[in-house]
Formats: sequence, structure tokens, C-alpha cells
Amino acid sequence: MSENILFVCVENAGRSQMAEAFFRKFAPNHFNVSSAGTTPSSQLNPIVIKVMKEIGIDMVNQKPKILSDVMIKYSSKTVNMGCMDKESCPSLFVKDTLDWNIPDPKEKTIDEVREIRDKIKSEVLNLIKSLEA
Repeated sequence: MSENILFVCVENAGRSQMAEAFFRKFAPNHFNVSSAGTTPSSQLNPIVIKVMKEIGIDMVNQKPKILSDVMIKYSSKTVNMGCMDKESCPSLFVKDTLDWNIPDPKEKTIDEVREIRDKIKSEVLNLIKSLEA
């Protein structure tokens, strides 16, 4: 049986999308992975798309999705990417989440977004290791 892994943030336009993309790339096939936001943006952050493309991950066709009760219910592991805005913070709605507290790439420079990307990659690889242990 496959496990459902869910990455959540507010806009689902950057951090959770990067985490989903890394998880898809590095995790074994018996995992289902998705990402969503409490108040999704209309599109992905263009700088996020650019820094992911630099390392060979194409996210052009990814779209922000709204976090649903069904996603939460069937998720075996939920990761909250971090919140600045407590009112729309996914961890208010989701119990037993991992909280990575990663800064939002919105309005950051490309170098700052690269740092965020690399931090997310490292966290995702650690998560995969812990799930396989």
C-alpha cells in the first residue's frame, strides 16, 4: 500500500511546490505526493520555476491547489513549510504535522530563493530517509 505525503503552505506557489517536486524526483514509487495551500495563489512564483529549472526540474505545468479535507484525511505524513501569517497557517487545520519553518520565497532575490530551494531539497532527502527507516 502506498503512503500519501502532503506538503502544505499558504499560497502553494513556492515552498510546498518545490518540496513536492523534490519528493517526486527522489522518493521511491510507493509514495504518492502532493502539495496544497490554504489560500492558493493563481500561479507559481516565476523565480521558483527558474531556480528549479537550473537544477533540471521543470515546474512550468504545476498549478497551485487548495488544501482539502480529503487531502488531510488521507495523508500519512503532512509537512507544513512554515507560516508568517498565523490566520491562514495550514498547521492550524492539520494535526500531527512536521513543521519545517522555511521562509517564503515571495519577494526574495534569486540567490535567496536558491538557498530556500537547497534547504527544501535537504529536508526532503532527510524525510525520505526517515520514512524508509
